[in-house]
Amino acid sequence: MKKTNQIILLALCAAGVLALSNKLTAADNVMPGCGMSGGGCCGGMPMAADSATNAPAASNAKPDLLKTCPVSGEKLGEMGKPLVFVYQDQEVKLCCKGCKKDFDKDPEKYIKLIRAADKK
Repeated sequence: MKKTNQIILLALCAAGVLALSNKLTAADNVMPGCGMSGGGCCGGMPMAADSATNAPAASNAKPDLLKTCPVSGEKLGEMGKPLVFVYQDQEVKLCCKGCKKDFDKDPEKYIKLIRAADKK
């Protein structure tokens, strides 16, 4: 009986290792955390570009002069190419797609930060 329990336990451990390795393999194509608490601002968001939000900024838009992401405070470019889009004639640069979700919740808050940097 003791030997049977050991075999069952070993089989369960092996199944757990296989399940974990599949999750790790799937996670290979997601962004690493940016250092913020709770797994980073990106939360493991895929790095694939979204053409609707990563469109080039319009030439008549006011440029975003910030060197950091207005949402997370991370230095732009440290996590790869910044996400650049235009919001109400204002160019916006964010460090990742995860920050875009936060930006969309309260865009005026972040636009004020960007425009304040323009005045400096």
